[in-house]
Amino acid sequence: MRVLSKLETAILLIGGLLMVVGAGSAIFLQSWACYVFAPGALMFAAMQMRQRYDGPNFTIRRLRRIMLLSDALFLVAALLMIANSSNFFHINYLSYIKYVHNNWIVVLLVAALLQLYSNHRIANELEKDGKKN
Repeated sequence: MRVLSKLETAILLIGGLLMVVGAGSAIFLQSWACYVFAPGALMFAAMQMRQRYDGPNFTIRRLRRIMLLSDALFLVAALLMIANSSNFFHINYLSYIKYVHNNWIVVLLVAALLQLYSNHRIANELEKDGKKN
């Protein structure tokens, strides 16, 4: 895996912290939560997309694609969180309740689980590769 620079690592950590603060404050119905979560998700996803793996291990490549899917889901969760605070899709109320209202929580949960799984497995696979060589 490509190692991030100190600045990129700082951006990744700040993005993750903003995501935690935004999601946590949304639980307490803070209106500004989505505007903290969205930049954090963008920073976090962008820095993870900058990490690359060019090695031959197919398992790590597959796990990397799962990680990129979870990054996309973080961005979708941010979009749904913003849509939850204001109906910018301009859809009727019943459709809004059915498709948008608080569904960002489900998307965020799926993204977090995929992220947790892929990060844990990638670390184990890289460790195995290091022991082989």
